[in-house]
Amino acid sequence: MENSILVNFVMLQVAAEQAESAPATLDPWTLVIEASPVVQLVMLMLVLMSIGCWFIIGAKIVRLSQATRSSTKFLDLFWGESGAAWNAERLEGVYAQIKSFEGSPVASVFRAGYVELARIAGDSAPAGGDTENIDRALRRARSNEFNRLENYLPFLATTGATAPFIGLFGTVWGIMGSFIAIGNAQDASLATVAPGIAEALIATAIGLVAAIPAVMAYNYFLRKISVLESEVNAFSSDYLNIVRRHFLAA
Repeated sequence: MENSILVNFVMLQVAAEQAESAPATLDPWTLVIEASPVVQLVMLMLVLMSIGCWFIIGAKIVRLSQATRSSTKFLDLFWGESGAAWNAERLEGVYAQIKSFEGSPVASVFRAGYVELARIAGDSAPAGGDTENIDRALRRARSNEFNRLENYLPFLATTGATAPFIGLFGTVWGIMGSFIAIGNAQDASLATVAPGIAEALIATAIGLVAAIPAVMAYNYFLRKISVLESEVNAFSSDYLNIVRRHFLAA
């Protein structure tokens, strides 16, 4: 009987010591501060990736909005009155206002085509084969414009694809640390296991917070760029047809 009372007393004392040593609440910030160095490094990496993604998202929203708005205004200027005759004066008038459409991929493609057309007209008599040079200039301008529009988008794709796995690595490492603590203390109580598991789950949460906006923004920007690309390709074909019919007819 006395042995039983003594055992119960020891167990209560141990439980009281564990309760005193365990944190009163599992505050997320405290868990981050007290996390293992590896988990902290994972969290820092994910936070930096998330900050980088949001910077790119903001910059791309501004850039694509400007490109869409400027391209619409330029196309309105270029086509003007549908019945107006296509001649050198009309193209020169459009080219004279090209600086008003900074950021428009359509305007940049027109600039490249106009400069090449002016070079050909000044070098030799018009010939049907010269349209190949203009076509090449238009394709090069299109490629340059869309390379600029797609800058940094791979970072969004990379973050969306890897951030959950980086967070998962932090989770696995944190849980592994919890099991090591259990083995060292030979105690599987919730107070021993909870902090390590909680900090591990925080790493997963940060990974998802970084990945989800990155994936959504990446898909949205690809759609916007695809629409702009269709407009630029259509304009490039129309411009080349105008040049063939009215300026470089064989």
